[in-house]
Amino acid sequence: MATTLPSPPKIGMVSLGCPKALVDSERILTKLRSDGYEMSGNYDDADVVLVNTCGFLDSAKEESLEAIGEAIAENGRVIVTGCMGNEAEVIRKRFPGVLAVTGPHQYEAVVGAVHEAAPVPPSPFLNLVPERDLKLTPRHYSYLKISEGCNHRCAFCIIPSIRGDLVSRRPDAILREAEKLVEAGTKELLVISQDTSAYGVDIKHQPRAWKGGEVRAHMTDLARELGKLGAWVRLHYVYPYPHVDQVIPLMAEGLVLPYLDIPFQHASPNVLKAMKRPANEAKVLDRLKSWRAICPDIAVRSSFVVGFPGETEEDFQYLLDWLDEAQLDRVGAFRFEPVEGAAANLLPNPVPEAVKEERYARIMEKTAAISAAKQQAKIGRTLDVIIDAVDAEDGGATGRSKADAPEIDGEVHLRDAGHMKAGDIVRVLIEDADEHDLFGVEAGLA
Repeated sequence: MATTLPSPPKIGMVSLGCPKALVDSERILTKLRSDGYEMSGNYDDADVVLVNTCGFLDSAKEESLEAIGEAIAENGRVIVTGCMGNEAEVIRKRFPGVLAVTGPHQYEAVVGAVHEAAPVPPSPFLNLVPERDLKLTPRHYSYLKISEGCNHRCAFCIIPSIRGDLVSRRPDAILREAEKLVEAGTKELLVISQDTSAYGVDIKHQPRAWKGGEVRAHMTDLARELGKLGAWVRLHYVYPYPHVDQVIPLMAEGLVLPYLDIPFQHASPNVLKAMKRPANEAKVLDRLKSWRAICPDIAVRSSFVVGFPGETEEDFQYLLDWLDEAQLDRVGAFRFEPVEGAAANLLPNPVPEAVKEERYARIMEKTAAISAAKQQAKIGRTLDVIIDAVDAEDGGATGRSKADAPEIDGEVHLRDAGHMKAGDIVRVLIEDADEHDLFGVEAGLA
């Protein structure tokens, strides 16, 4: 007589916030799947719903609270984790029915809460380790977290109070994870942390054995070794410390993508000082020139805050003039928003909301014009493009060039591409462009 196996509990997941939080979600789900749980794509059949929250801005907190409320309304059995988990009293006051609340990267605590809320029936057939980690991103690209926390104390940021000071992973552990990801089909590794340039500072750049040699816990050494794995390597959240100059030759050699994501935040010395950030904007302009001399195709993306307390019209115009000279490839802008616990909340001379909106519109207009000119200059060139999606009906495809990170930058739209598949890296002749996106055809079909 056949034995009927008990059905394993099903877990739903809502993951909010930055790529670092997404990596946390992947790790949690990987552990739960190895413990015998199944994943659910909807509220209806989930035994428990996990909500991985963001707590960086007040607007992000409100989004997290709305997500928790929706999960409770739709399912009723909810466990909260992530950055806003540090404000457990706020969450429990609004949603007293949540089963558990844990903070960021508290993997054991959240997994333990799931085990308590929905135990796995004992069965040797269910407790199997999966072949590879569960991913929430497409198979062909993966986020690779190299550290937690941050040693900076920027006036507008509460990340250190949420995630703590810098804690770097061992370089050999990072490289093993990257190697597994590439073996499993990853074509692009997106290196993330709160401060990628500071990687290894806390462990004094201690070297570890790797492939018959040693590799230091240092951004340059790590980037070089990652580049040997055969995948695209994209560096995010890079502060412009002097040793970043050492990475540019790796880009020129093709080991690392010619792409840097640098959070400048502003250019005015007065505002940078109030933000408690290095005020060396003139030196940064010189370094941008030197980087482009070494690697002409380098794409630099950044983000800026407008309307920071005390920002004058002169400060803002300084930023616009700086952007004219810097000619950054990709720019995101944010209106300053007070965050509970941030030092910036106590600064005098807050900028009126109407002025923030007006400045936001001006910086977006400025950066869109710069981007459009840079995109137009690519018409007629042939670029490597990684395919993200293919539309079988119209024969088109969407991908990204080396200058484009997923979800935050532009895209490359291809015609006559129905034969391609996600993860393919193809040569594309660029035929047209708009402010942010490129349009083209596979080079062999031109």
